[in-house]
Order: sequence, then C-alpha cells, then structure tokens
Amino acid sequence: MTKNILVTGGAGFIGSHVARELVEAGYRVRAFDNLDPQVHGELASRPQYLPKEVELIRGDVRDPVAVRQALEDIDAVFHFAASVGVGQSMYRIHDYTAVNDLGTACLLEAIVENPIEKLVVASGMSIYGEGLYVDAEGRSHENTRRTPDALALGDWEPRDPKGRPLQPRPTPESKPAALESIYALGTHAREQAALIVGRAYDIPIVALRFFSVYGPHQALSNPYTGALAIFASRLMNNRPPVIFEDGEQRRDFVHVHDAARACRLALESDRANGMTLNIGSGQSYTVREVAQGISRVLGRSQLQPEITGEYRMGDVRHCYADISRAKAVLGFTPEVTLDEGLLELTRWLATQVAVDHVARARSELQERGLTL
Repeated sequence: MTKNILVTGGAGFIGSHVARELVEAGYRVRAFDNLDPQVHGELASRPQYLPKEVELIRGDVRDPVAVRQALEDIDAVFHFAASVGVGQSMYRIHDYTAVNDLGTACLLEAIVENPIEKLVVASGMSIYGEGLYVDAEGRSHENTRRTPDALALGDWEPRDPKGRPLQPRPTPESKPAALESIYALGTHAREQAALIVGRAYDIPIVALRFFSVYGPHQALSNPYTGALAIFASRLMNNRPPVIFEDGEQRRDFVHVHDAARACRLALESDRANGMTLNIGSGQSYTVREVAQGISRVLGRSQLQPEITGEYRMGDVRHCYADISRAKAVLGFTPEVTLDEGLLELTRWLATQVAVDHVARARSELQERGLTL
C-alpha cells in the first residue's frame, strides 16, 4: 500500500527536494508550509519547483488546528518547518523560539494524539558549536570555545590550555552539544524533544543532523540562508562575496540531492530508529575556497571575496562531518562532488534573479553589537 507522507516546511529548500525524492519513489506527499516571505518573496505563492503531484497546505506549524488537519491520513512525517539563520536568531529571539521550539511542540502533541509510523526530524551541525579538535599529543577536545579577547584580536583558531592551536577533525554524533546561538538552541531542542517523545510513546524517530546543504531552489534573496546562496546572490549583482573572519574556517558542503536521498533512506530503514545521524559530504573546504569556486563557475573570478576580519556572534571556526554512522546504518554515500554541485547550481542560477540584502543584514548585526 502506498504511504502518505507529510513534509512540514515542504515548500522550502530541503523540504521540497525531499518531497520530490519521495514522489519519485512512489509515495504520496503532502507539504505543509507558511510560505514565509523572507524565503518565498512577498507574493508567497506555490513555488514552481514544487512537484505538481505534491499537495500543498498553507499553514503555520504553531497552529494546532492547522497541524492536526495536515496530519489527517498521514503515515509518516518529515519535520523541516523552521526559521533558519544563525545571525538573525541572535536578535529575532522570540520569532525563532516560537517557530522552532513551540512549532515542534505543537506537531509533537498532534502526533501523540494521532500516532504515526515514523517521524524524521531535521537537526543540524549548529548544535555542535565548534567541531572536534585534537592537540599536539593527539588528545581529543570536545568542548572547545574561542574567547572574546582572542576574537577581538583576530586570533581565530581555537587553542588548548597551553595556548597551542588545535587541529580540527571530522565531528561524530557522540560529540556533546555546545550551543552558540539561539538558532542552535532551537535546533537542539527540536531534535531532543522529538527523541524524548518518541521514546515515551514508542514512535520511531530519526534525527538527521544536516551540515551545509546547498543546491537549486535555495532562497537567493534571503541573506540568512546558506553560504553558497548568499555568495551567489552577491556575485549575480556584480558584488564580491562577503566572508567573516579570515575565510579559512572549514565547513562540510553537502548537495541537496544527497541530503534528500538520506531522508528517504532514514524513512525506509528501521535500523535508524531512535538515532541521530550526521548528513554531510564527509569532506571539508574553507569558506574562502567555496566562495572562489562559485565565483569561478559563474565567470566572475575577478570578484575576489571581501574578507571582513570581523567575528559574527554565534559563528564557529571549524566543523565538518564524520558520516561513518550514516554510511553504516543507512548505506548512505554522498554522490555529488562539490565541483559537480557547483556546475548544477550555476545552471539553475542562470534562470534566476537575486536581490542582494547582504549589506542590510550585516548592518543589522553591527547595530546590535553582534560583530567584533
């Protein structure tokens, strides 16, 4: 029998790709989304990229009535509805908490009253804070934090108690949370609330900790979306990418097609139930490298990144994924290389118009003292 799947935030970036992956695999899919103007523009209409087979219900995840209606006849749920943005979360504290914490609570209450077969909840790398590091003797450091004094001096690298720079390593799911932003706090709360409810009510839950997902359909005019989309928006307006610190911070960029496939695998594998899984490429790149890469494929190599030398509150230095658990449990192996992903992104960008709001967003942070 064909399963009915609900994707909250299903008209958004990752959610819409998950919806397509599920439709192509033979599932019936319903998307529930508020079509936030920051993501979808002021017209806030059904996005053209959402597959026509997907039923779209417009509603707010904080509305108990709307959520219960969206859950009617549903077998499993992907929970992607969230406000996304580390910097913005540091001053829109109420909004981010309301959507990310209370919205999840609303969904979980509805699921408890009308149990489903599985819930896959979106989590993310932000909960780790700094990634895993080792010192000169090879000892692991799991609770690293940079000090305000060092950051004010432009001393970007985390250091051990002896003052020696630490070396980053792939971050496993076992690393304790170290929450550096309101967004990270909400992400951790969403993940843990789902796992707690799942254990209490015997509902299978899988939490997927996404790293830096990129690809077509990302909101180009949203200055708080992923780094690659923000860089592309600048370049499409003949302006250089803006990078905080010195550009040498390392991240894991995973293509959205790989992320969507991981979601389907999590739905279909009972081995993942009750687990948290990193979903990334398993590779690390500096932010400067990625900015230069998107500049190159867009034919704008002359627009070299603007390195601000500023620290943005809530940012971390290095964090990239150890994906060995997802490989072992789901059989997940990333298929799209960064070069391939950038070329596909470029083809899509050629059909798009981007409004560059990066300067405004940076000003909002500076006015509130959220940069050093």
